[in-house]
Amino acid sequence: MKFCSACGATVDYKVPEDDTRERAVCNNCGAIHYQNPKIVAGTLPIWGDQVLLCKRAIEPRRGYWTLPAGFMENGETAADGGARATMEEANAEVANAKLYTVFSLPHISQVYMFFKADLLGPTFSSGSESLDVALFREQDIPWDELAFPVINATLKHYFADRAAQSFPVHYENLEFRRRSA
Repeated sequence: MKFCSACGATVDYKVPEDDTRERAVCNNCGAIHYQNPKIVAGTLPIWGDQVLLCKRAIEPRRGYWTLPAGFMENGETAADGGARATMEEANAEVANAKLYTVFSLPHISQVYMFFKADLLGPTFSSGSESLDVALFREQDIPWDELAFPVINATLKHYFADRAAQSFPVHYENLEFRRRSA
């Protein structure tokens, strides 16, 4: 941020009085601009013994498989955001959404929340952000073609929990790790 959204003047980054973090502070009106993590909400749509995955039509990770998810919008609940993303990306409706996995990714200032949900029918199609949408049984999951670590972790939790017939909420911190050459 270079300019104040309240008055248009320039901002400097400094720790405001009674705060502990550096913030963008307006040089003119003194407005403090807080930048907080983005929340991504999605679903783990279940149909019988299959899960619904979408092949991404956009970057990042175009051409890789993912669960339907997207950034939350103002005025919606996390579960509603996951259901909306499922409709946008897979033209599919879900019900009985229950919080299932939560991932904190501080290195990119994002929090992911996935809801285990019932697919209302085997009716789905590619949305504008998907090249393909398909149902997969566990043995058919394209593990080497999954878009993000949170997708891999959510699916692994689900198949292990399904075998145990217990579906607790899973929470993980995923820190960025540089790959060694």
